Amino acid sequence: MTNHKSIQKNDQEAVLSNAGGFSAFSFGGYNIRFRAPYSLERYVDVVKWEDGYLVVLAKYSHNEEPEEEYIDLKPILESLYIDSDAFLKPIKNVRIAYA
Repeated sequence: MTNHKSIQKNDQEAVLSNAGGFSAFSFGGYNIRFRAPYSLERYVDVVKWEDGYLVVLAKYSHNEEPEEEYIDLKPILESLYIDSDAFLKPIKNVRIAYA
């Protein structure tokens, strides 16, 4: 039997990760990659998600402690000719994931 709550949650959850000098934001069949800071080792946690604006904790090679980092997805989506309002509206949660 399929659990409708888990399907609904997954349909509303995006994933943020980084590898090879790029950050990746995945949702709804899209995997949007954008240049990450050169010293970014990994994202640690999502502090806040609000309508395309992310506040995350990020681990950088030059600092032992994670630092707060800010990502605004709207200009990234718009530069890719993706309707940011339509794309972002269903996202209720963002999690960090690595392969």
